[in-house]
Amino acid sequence: MSLLQVKNLVVEFPGRRGTLRALDDISFDIAPGEILGVVGESGAGKSLTGAAIIGLLEPPGRVASGQILLEGQRIDNLDHAAMRHIRGRKIGAIFQDPLTSLNPLYTVGQQLVETILAHLPVSAAEARARAVSLLQDTGISAPEQRIDHYPHQFSGGMRQRVVIALALAAEPKLIVADEPTTALDVSVQAQIIGLLKKVCAQHGAAVMLITHDMGVIAETCDRVAVMYAGRIAEIGPVHEVINVPAHPYTAGLMAAIPDMTQDRERLNQIDGAMPRLNAIPAGCAYNPRCPQVFERCRRERPGLLAAGATRAACWLHDKGQTGAAA
Repeated sequence: MSLLQVKNLVVEFPGRRGTLRALDDISFDIAPGEILGVVGESGAGKSLTGAAIIGLLEPPGRVASGQILLEGQRIDNLDHAAMRHIRGRKIGAIFQDPLTSLNPLYTVGQQLVETILAHLPVSAAEARARAVSLLQDTGISAPEQRIDHYPHQFSGGMRQRVVIALALAAEPKLIVADEPTTALDVSVQAQIIGLLKKVCAQHGAAVMLITHDMGVIAETCDRVAVMYAGRIAEIGPVHEVINVPAHPYTAGLMAAIPDMTQDRERLNQIDGAMPRLNAIPAGCAYNPRCPQVFERCRRERPGLLAAGATRAACWLHDKGQTGAAA
């Protein structure tokens, strides 16, 4: 059974000039212990999907339709207090900048202990022992001393380790990690990704890893969802999506990654830009940039269709398709 199910999720932002649809009919699931990567350009809707799942949509954004289920229980319609309990206990969150997750006025130990006491039936002494253990698990040396330090006394990479410890404090079933390595240098990125994989395997947590870095996805994830203009363009096992991309957008993303084995002057790029929310074209949103576009792409919006080992929102994979590329 799936741990998380997102069914036909629509997120809208009402405004004076009408309503903008930021997420349009998103569906996917994550199994216990699985790492699902969510990748795409800035503005594709990756972070918004994560925010909707953890109940932190910025007003006036709202879930307009669809459902989000955690362990079979619907969570998108819960009130603030109920969602706050689930957010700490069943869903952990790791954000791009660790300073936004840590209170500079409290030691990391106070913040860890407070989180543990809020969600687990333990004494203060047991909570502190668990906090020390979590810091040790996340690779912080001398945790007995560092637990009484403040966030500003840690480097960026160490702060992100503290945030991972904080996210794991109440033994959640799901971790939503939104660009957890973007603010870190490359050597630290690899450590944090390795750490995330290790601790989630140890704790049996599933992970939704939001990033724009295909290298991180390839290194970390079991499956990947490629997003474009508020929809899922392709979803499937990482190895298949990276090596045999079924959607022209995924193929463009993969072709844009520099190949260290080839000597070339110019990098591949996808011409044009992702459409604004108030100007998404009819049919497939990718059609103005797609090298394989044909007439149906401009008229009808495709759903996710079977495409070998993956599913892609592309009419090229419609078995009854007779159109030719134009």
